[in-house]
Amino acid sequence: MALLPPNYMDAVVALGTEKEKGEFLGTATGFLYGAPTGAQNEEGNPFYRIFLVTNRHVVEGIDQLTTRFNRSETLETRMYNIPLRNPDGSIRWTLHPDPKCDVAVIPILVDKLKEDGIQFYFFPGDSDTTITVELARERGTSEGDGVFVLGFPLGMSGGEYNYTIVRQGNIARIRDWLNGRSNTFLIDASVFPGNSGGPVIIKPEAVSIRGTTANKRAYLMGMVSAYIPYEDVAVSQQSGKARAVFVENSGLGIVVPMNIIKETVSLAVETSKSRDGSNQFDEELPEQPLEPVRIKSNKESPATRKPLGQWLVDNMPRGTNLEPPIRDDYGRPNPFLEGDVR
Repeated sequence: MALLPPNYMDAVVALGTEKEKGEFLGTATGFLYGAPTGAQNEEGNPFYRIFLVTNRHVVEGIDQLTTRFNRSETLETRMYNIPLRNPDGSIRWTLHPDPKCDVAVIPILVDKLKEDGIQFYFFPGDSDTTITVELARERGTSEGDGVFVLGFPLGMSGGEYNYTIVRQGNIARIRDWLNGRSNTFLIDASVFPGNSGGPVIIKPEAVSIRGTTANKRAYLMGMVSAYIPYEDVAVSQQSGKARAVFVENSGLGIVVPMNIIKETVSLAVETSKSRDGSNQFDEELPEQPLEPVRIKSNKESPATRKPLGQWLVDNMPRGTNLEPPIRDDYGRPNPFLEGDVR
């Protein structure tokens, strides 16, 4: 019995830097999120714009970030270097307008991932997959509910292949978020450097106490921002002055909820529109439906029959152009997934 859908692991992206000889040094986590466009193909399947989501503090202060994905046909990975600044020095990521909201997003060229045989999944931004504050209130989400934390703590991304680490915990404090008085909530879980940007999933439960509703699905609730430290000060017995400060992990983690992430993604879509009102984002980043999650059953694509990445390509709508877009939303050659690739 699985409490966490296995394909959730393919939505988690290892972030870090590239060392000498092409070695990867993991420093953080991200995940793929699909913003529904409202459009559908001829079969009624929804279209999404796909974004890489991580923390603001992960991308601040650096000029380049390296992502690492798994390939579907072999136990190999592929790295993509992402320049974080435009030629004029402005940032390429979209940040939440509130600097206290630890979110950064950037669009993903899905066609390029398919072409390279990358095994991936994205969290569809529909209400049946993600849980917003409104849905959390409706379902009675409260302290004590279980959660899963996905990511790559302490740079443990798996050596030559990405293997997501999953840890369990529970919601420690959430009423301030539910009451609209906070933009974060707390979990009681082991969160370490490297977990930043990792998705937090609410744990499905089969039973609940009388008068409450059992949560029967693994919803995406938000992403890890940081752990809360506590300090212990060593004081000299002779002088009475502090001699050393020891910082420890309190075991409490800060989570950025889905409302904040969705607001940032919406801003990314809006800022991609040109001044004359046309949407360069739609033209340069074709909206492609990704079907393995909720459009077709797993019976049509079992893992033992065909790798997921190849199945995605084979089942794309007729007439789909597999050539990756060569321009970004500013009309320049796209540096993300189209430039420095290994």
